[in-house]
Amino acid sequence: MHQAIDTSRKTAARQDLTCGASTLTLCLLLAATVACAPPAAEDPAPPPPAAPVELGADADAAQAVITPDVLRAPIEELSSDAYGGRGPGSDGDRMTQEWLVKEMTAIGFEPGMPDGSWEQPFDIVGVESKATPVWSFTAGDKTVDLAWHDDYVASSGVQEEKASLTDAELVFVGYGIQAPEYGWDDFQGTDVSGKVLVVMNNDPDWDPELFEGTRRLYYGRWSYKYEKAAELGAAGAIIIHTTPSAGYGFNVVQTSWTGPQFEVPAADEPRIQIPAWTTEDAMKRVLAAGGHDLDALRESARSPEFVPVPLGITTSIELTNTIQRVKTANIVGVLKGSDPKLADEYVVYSAHHDHLGISSDESAEDRIYNGALDNAAGVSQVLAMGRAFAALPERPRRSIMIAMVAAEEQGLLGSSYFAKNPPVAAGQFAANINYDGANIWGMNRDVTFIGKGKSTLDGVVEKFAGEQGRTVKPDQFPDRGFFYRSDQFNFAKIGVPAIYLDTGTDFVDQEAEWGREQIEAWEAVHYHQPSDELVDTWVWEGIVADSVLGFRCGLYIANQDAMPTWTPGDEFEAARQAALAARP
Repeated sequence: MHQAIDTSRKTAARQDLTCGASTLTLCLLLAATVACAPPAAEDPAPPPPAAPVELGADADAAQAVITPDVLRAPIEELSSDAYGGRGPGSDGDRMTQEWLVKEMTAIGFEPGMPDGSWEQPFDIVGVESKATPVWSFTAGDKTVDLAWHDDYVASSGVQEEKASLTDAELVFVGYGIQAPEYGWDDFQGTDVSGKVLVVMNNDPDWDPELFEGTRRLYYGRWSYKYEKAAELGAAGAIIIHTTPSAGYGFNVVQTSWTGPQFEVPAADEPRIQIPAWTTEDAMKRVLAAGGHDLDALRESARSPEFVPVPLGITTSIELTNTIQRVKTANIVGVLKGSDPKLADEYVVYSAHHDHLGISSDESAEDRIYNGALDNAAGVSQVLAMGRAFAALPERPRRSIMIAMVAAEEQGLLGSSYFAKNPPVAAGQFAANINYDGANIWGMNRDVTFIGKGKSTLDGVVEKFAGEQGRTVKPDQFPDRGFFYRSDQFNFAKIGVPAIYLDTGTDFVDQEAEWGREQIEAWEAVHYHQPSDELVDTWVWEGIVADSVLGFRCGLYIANQDAMPTWTPGDEFEAARQAALAARP
């Protein structure tokens, strides 16, 4: 789930967002199919609204199957302890896949893979690292020790029995960004091979003309920092955690970066030995030993003239790794369309079916990460929409595909594999509608559209949200870069326009800031914690409304003559043009 961190342990893009052997800046990172231009503004003048259309009584009757009971049952099932937190490759993961096949069959869908199967299996590698209780840093005759878990979290960047640093020098590299389109290069030609990079989270956010101000781009993602370090030959990278720059507390780092860290099998891409996080206070102590002040270093990094600062500090650490190679699978189903000319085009709904599994902390009272909101709730909503499509007396013109993708919490791995190996050509996907999480607080007057302004889908969402008396707002937490943190990102990378709806903040019968407070309070306490469970305080009205909205948007898209398009100049427009040109 995106709401604080997408927990792609090693990278959301190490395998899928590289070009050749290099990890590139965002405009290159989106594959050679994407135009090298700054990303579109969060909410530019929207495209013209969709032409008025009435879906009719059949749609109204079909959506009536989306009820609180229909939504609650899958959440209750998948988030029960019996599924063991649905960790990739686990027994609970296999149980989840089997249950999804049974449910999708029951609602009337057919296997969606070209070979007639429901499953799209793929290999993943789990690396569980045992770190030293203390990580020592040396500056002259001074030594600073950081405590595992409280001060630092580190994992292996390599799929080998050991990962290590030996007397490696620390270098402060500011934001660790190379973005030629913004005239920004934190490295300035400095050779950082073999070094340990100390890097700030986020991207420059003080100028709306620079990195789009407070809207976080992929440059601000921690995965970009590690990939850039690997590209430049660094031995390790330490990200300095602060709650404002990350959008979540250090407790999320602690839970998300312990236990097996899954990724696709290594190829020939560059890798660092040790990706790590430290708390801000811990890094202040380390830097002070070398005579440096973190606040002063951060201030110096606010300039495009910044150059890396050798810190005169060295460190050694060795992690012992347990490696497991397992399989997981995306589950794909199809409801075939009715129009002979359009049935080979698809509206694809997605939700990730995995979560974090079972904590390795045997002393914890509750070790199971049930993942009720994240993302049994998203799975449930997509199933409910599938049930509504199957209830229509006449099928939509285009086909409806459901892709329940695996290993999202490990770095969008399932949707990445799906996008690289789609069951139909990328140009045959009309649109993606992704659900990650749910509104459990009640009915709101608004809905958040992550990526609003990027495509003609704006008009579609605005029309059907308007039917519900709701307004459509762009990302209401733009500093967290949500568009790049859930599965719709991988669909966008192959050119598919995407709808990613998120919880609004303007709740009926509540004060103006109540909704934002509820969302942030839930993230602070329950996000990626064993306490993410189905509880009686959930309110179902908003979940029903959001599911109905997704169903009506998808039905409209499926019945239109033309497919949606990206806003001219959008970062994904070129990928779409290439996909359409290559379709059979």
